[in-house]
Amino acid sequence: MSTDRLATMRAMAAKQPNNALARFGLANELQKAGLLDEAATEFSAYLAMHDDEGNAWLRYADILHALGRHDEVRDAVTRGIDAAHRYGHSGLVAEFEERGY
Repeated sequence: MSTDRLATMRAMAAKQPNNALARFGLANELQKAGLLDEAATEFSAYLAMHDDEGNAWLRYADILHALGRHDEVRDAVTRGIDAAHRYGHSGLVAEFEERGY
């Protein structure tokens, strides 16, 4: 992952803090860079402003698990499974279940 790409995503999110897709993009880049605390913050902001179909909830749960924030993991998994069911993403439901969080 390029530090230029991360810098670009940071600038986009700072310029448009209410742009859900900019937040999602930044969260993904932060996760790829291993900046998990920041990624958790950005996924949380994204999820607060966007009705995600489940994918971001899965990524968020993975990050929270890596950070040892287990109570928050359970909530993210529950909300992610609910979203995946709502949008008909049975494969994503299976991914949540495979994680066993």
